[in-house]
Amino acid sequence: MILILDFGSQYTQLIARRIREEKVYCEIHPGDKSVDFLGEFKNLKGIILSGGYGSVYSKRAIWPDSKIWKLNVPILGICYGMQLIAQYLGGKVVSSKNREFGIASVNLSCDSLLFDGINSKEIFWMSHEDRLLKMPKNFKVIARSENTPYAAIEHVSKKIYGVQFHPEVKHSVSGKLMLQNFIFKICDSKRDWIIKTYIVDEIKKIKKQVGKSKVLCALSGGVDSSVAAVMLYKAIGKQLICIYVDHGLQKFGETERVRKVFGKLFGKNLIVIDAKKLFLSKLKGITDPEQKRKIIGHMFIEVFDKEAKKLKGIDFLLQGTIYSDIIESVSIRDTKSFIKSHHNVGGLPEKMKMKLIEPLKFLFKDEVRILGIELKIPNEIINRQPFPGPGFAVRVIGEITEEKLNILKKADNIVTEEVNKAGLYDKIWQAFAIILSVKTVGVMGDSRTYEYVIVIRAVNSEDAMTANWVKLPYELLDKMSSRIVNEVKGVNRIVYDISNKPPATIEWE
Repeated sequence: MILILDFGSQYTQLIARRIREEKVYCEIHPGDKSVDFLGEFKNLKGIILSGGYGSVYSKRAIWPDSKIWKLNVPILGICYGMQLIAQYLGGKVVSSKNREFGIASVNLSCDSLLFDGINSKEIFWMSHEDRLLKMPKNFKVIARSENTPYAAIEHVSKKIYGVQFHPEVKHSVSGKLMLQNFIFKICDSKRDWIIKTYIVDEIKKIKKQVGKSKVLCALSGGVDSSVAAVMLYKAIGKQLICIYVDHGLQKFGETERVRKVFGKLFGKNLIVIDAKKLFLSKLKGITDPEQKRKIIGHMFIEVFDKEAKKLKGIDFLLQGTIYSDIIESVSIRDTKSFIKSHHNVGGLPEKMKMKLIEPLKFLFKDEVRILGIELKIPNEIINRQPFPGPGFAVRVIGEITEEKLNILKKADNIVTEEVNKAGLYDKIWQAFAIILSVKTVGVMGDSRTYEYVIVIRAVNSEDAMTANWVKLPYELLDKMSSRIVNEVKGVNRIVYDISNKPPATIEWE
């Protein structure tokens, strides 16, 4: 295992992705977390200190547990992480007059094992306002840039390295090779993180944890909950009871599709609850995105708790929480660095007697899909584009009304149909519609209209941690726009979102 300590960088998740791509297991934990928990890991190979938005010399600086320096494993500090290393071990970090944001040419000392096989001059991605002024004792400089004389440092005997740039982002030309050098040549890790092994280990763990009890599954029909459900079914069979809540916030025809696909697998153990009116009544008048998510999360818990009381022997609740959900919801910092909460993150209320099972909580989305393929789940589910847990609640901007919800479902269905017709569904991470809370003036025939705006959003991503907007063909956008305006009553304007993540998020709320 490689331990990643997170100090707030927007790129921390990418570090984990790069390591997992090398088939090496890693976990992300808060930067100031006590490392005592590492006692449960028998094979810690190295530690990476991530970047962060703060300054190591400020009173609010976040510091790692001092015990990490005594673990006798290689340490790599990235950006803020490098500055932590320098400041803690006797160097000095100050505010820089020449800030660096973007690509920079870096001169490397190629005798360092960290840069083995990399050209002496490479392009890396910089993102910092502070710089190292004084080197810590027994460290040497192994990289420089025009504005950063100490772009990388190392302590050879202790195997401690620091780089001011971000090797994890794609803009860093040889960043992947540099991370490989650290993982394999310095940490001596092995490529033993494979999904087949994960399935075997997780099933053993589930069987031991559950015993003869029953598990209640929060089945949504999406990729995550579907894979989690099949995983549990493989482990405990008919001890699993799946509940699908029809809250009215799903895609067009979703409930019928769930009955068709999962009814065959789970039979009578698939329970469908009609809660459309209940959810909409609780969301009436609510416009704040975080409040929407929390209400939906609480409602899910209430519905499941009520249903569980009708059943005997239910001791566990299964959720399809994945790693990116946890990462985006949990922060060791202040609200400045918080992104958004996820309805299935944060545990269960004390009044609920069930314990939580989350077999996917350390997997990224692409790993969940690979797991689903190994479990022989149909492609129509595994290759389905991601859909937010709160459903259309976060795609209806502002207050959720039945009118806006119906308009959005029809518009979104048109987007999906046209993307499919164009042969692009499997080539795009997500393509969907959003309805705004504002209305605009338009004209249809000889009449003035005052109707809603639909936003079309299409992005490509590897793991939902970063995303680029898709340059859909104008002809396709024209077809979508024409169909929505002509077929969906209540819409007179279509716009296309051309924002990347970051700075935007994939969803609007």
